[in-house]
Amino acid sequence: MAAIRKPYQGITNIIRFNWHYYLIAALLVLALVIFRFMLHLEYWFYLGLLLLIIIPTSVSLLVSFFIYDVSGFYKLKWLDPVVSRPAGNIVNINAGFDETSALLQAKFPEAAVTVFDFYDPAMHTEISIRRARQAYPPHKNSIKVNTATLPLSDGSINHIFVIFAAHEIRNDGERALFFAELNRVLLPGGKIIIVEHIRDILNFIAYSIGAFHFLPAGCWMTTFNKANLTLARKIKNTPFVTTFILTKNGDPS
Repeated sequence: MAAIRKPYQGITNIIRFNWHYYLIAALLVLALVIFRFMLHLEYWFYLGLLLLIIIPTSVSLLVSFFIYDVSGFYKLKWLDPVVSRPAGNIVNINAGFDETSALLQAKFPEAAVTVFDFYDPAMHTEISIRRARQAYPPHKNSIKVNTATLPLSDGSINHIFVIFAAHEIRNDGERALFFAELNRVLLPGGKIIIVEHIRDILNFIAYSIGAFHFLPAGCWMTTFNKANLTLARKIKNTPFVTTFILTKNGDPS
């Protein structure tokens, strides 16, 4: 049975894994309060600086709370029109933090779910991922893999999931090789489901400079094209999260 997500688990993890950002914001606010009179800051200038720190920080937390705790994303109902049952062989690939394998197994009990973890601390250097790995053990059946070589036969997998993970492959060449591997192991008629934040105006509003950690839509399309994959469908799970449904070139959508 899939592990039930706890109340506020999403927002709690965001703060837990990225606490240094919120500590910096709190220290800046404290410094402004302390030095306002020492520096003789004009009230409106002081207030503007204060809001410049508080508003983006608060908005990012509220949006994250909406996406990961309120929107129902992790109930996976958005998959109903995408993946038919039984689902056959499923591969779920993560970047060192896995919140979805147990959920997928519960949703598709007829399927065989294989879990891959491509995290390599030498190449994927985000501190938030390191903290996540320390806080949560990997799935019990998780298999360590290299992004360039997946231990699967050609055309052996019905559905491949990469949820909030592919953007951790920061190098364009490595990412292209990874998606070429996904294409290789995908069964004709199968689907690759990629879930990501996109570097767009709404995510800039939500996360300010943090949106630079996401990849723009054009970058994803270039990667898909290089891997000889077709974008069969695009779903907006929320205004801030996009799901790409990919198929082999030539497969019917």
